Amino acid sequence: MSINFNKFVPRPGLVNKQGRLPDPYELVCIEVPKIFDQCLIKRCLVYAPGPDTLTTDRELRSDPLISPRSYIRSRDFNITLNSVEKYPLRTNPNYKKLVLHYTISFYADYIDCDGVNRCELYEINRIDTIYKFHCPDSIAQISAYGATPPAQDLDSSIIKLEMVAEALDGELIQIDDEWYLDITLGYFLIVKCELHVQILVPDYGYCLPEELCCQQEEPEESPCERFWNAPTPQFYPEQVLQPLFAERESNKYAREKHEYDYDDENDNEYNDEYDN
Repeated sequence: MSINFNKFVPRPGLVNKQGRLPDPYELVCIEVPKIFDQCLIKRCLVYAPGPDTLTTDRELRSDPLISPRSYIRSRDFNITLNSVEKYPLRTNPNYKKLVLHYTISFYADYIDCDGVNRCELYEINRIDTIYKFHCPDSIAQISAYGATPPAQDLDSSIIKLEMVAEALDGELIQIDDEWYLDITLGYFLIVKCELHVQILVPDYGYCLPEELCCQQEEPEESPCERFWNAPTPQFYPEQVLQPLFAERESNKYAREKHEYDYDDENDNEYNDEYDN
């Protein structure tokens, strides 16, 4: 099923695999940060004293807490790239060894013995090394002029970090008369090398919104309406049962299949004799 070009409206969306897009209005030159290389760092860290390793970090233990009762959750994860060290490889200067210095911060919530919600700030300083990363230097030097600030020199080569983090566990530890909260931290970190470049792309015109903004608040559904529209709940839990006659049923199925094949062979022999 092909696309009806008369009804086609250029807009963001999935490309129909069964059809094809119409010809663009024009080819335009745009400036974008292009990703030249990217890789994934995956870590699961627990608290341990001493130097940090690939699986431990000494900053995953809180300061002494005031009468904690239970750990609730961790929230507001953030990452800050503090510095990047680049060392060109001798075999190919476009590839570099990167040393990343970054900080992961988050809050851990807990309840004290008086029932008051409290939180503790964690700041985890990490260093990771990537031994081969395609991060070429731009030949051109970029400078921009605007109202604020008057002039700005731009670094055309950018190292960017994107993170998804989660506190996998939180455990209250008592040492002597003081309580501490140890966090188990798991995170995925994407390291990207971006370079500002000019590329030629097809243009289908400006991308303007089609839907109107919601100008009035939607009426709130009453509790009774929500109750009547809800499906009937499942009254009983799911049952995990094993078949009673698994072997006998399988033998029965094999016997029935054998009888069916035998009847089919007899029918074929009868048809051959009848044709002759």
